[in-house]
Amino acid sequence: MKNYYKISEISKLYGIGPDSLRYYERLGILKPKRDTNGYRLYSLKELYKLNIIRDLRTLDFSMEQIKEYLDNQCIDNTLALLYEEQSLLHARIKKLKKREKIMKKRILDLTALSKVPAEAFQVKIYPERYCVQLSEYITRDEEMDFLIKKLHKKHENKIQDFGTQTIGAFFSMEDIYRGIPNVYTSVFFVLEQDSSNYDFVLPAGKYLSYYYRGNYEQNARYVHTALDYAEKKGLPPAGKPFEIYEIDNRDTMRPEEFLTQIQIPIS
Repeated sequence: MKNYYKISEISKLYGIGPDSLRYYERLGILKPKRDTNGYRLYSLKELYKLNIIRDLRTLDFSMEQIKEYLDNQCIDNTLALLYEEQSLLHARIKKLKKREKIMKKRILDLTALSKVPAEAFQVKIYPERYCVQLSEYITRDEEMDFLIKKLHKKHENKIQDFGTQTIGAFFSMEDIYRGIPNVYTSVFFVLEQDSSNYDFVLPAGKYLSYYYRGNYEQNARYVHTALDYAEKKGLPPAGKPFEIYEIDNRDTMRPEEFLTQIQIPIS
């Protein structure tokens, strides 16, 4: 076995780019010698450090922390590092379990939503729903997508997972009454937990619910259908209609698979 290896050999063996190896050298972590042609030669004695660097980098230790450890490597420091690694791993496991729980719920929800009958009425009872909102006159799907992203950026610290976030929009009823579809006055997120920092509350109570599948160019007709049904059944609206995006372009690029729920608060 050789005592020294060139940078290309070390890079291939450890899967570490030459630039990273040079960076470790600039930090003083690796100290290769030079051959007569000026090429770097890495000794077997130092290569153990690359295993330590790789392991600690996967746990998001900074290079400054890693260098400090390698410069002062001893039993006490190794034990302290191991305890810190253990703590980081526990935090990561906790985060992964939380993520798994969110994904399990989304799988169940998406499976159930894909079987929801469209164009059927239900009266649902909801608790108070705390919401954040961006108000703007929206006439195109691209504008809606942009505002959703903008709202997400503003409140991403409150959102566990954007893929499972409940997103809704209030119709421009003036346009709806004129038969113009897919026009809105605001987009909103329903927060998963009560919050002291919100923009408005969807009141607790009864809501007339009506699902439709397909693109949003249908929604003016469906809002009229829902309002006509409410009038016939003696369910006077207690607020403005809005829609909730149950299955949208976060889940599929096929408009025929979209599922949207129109909700109208009723007395």
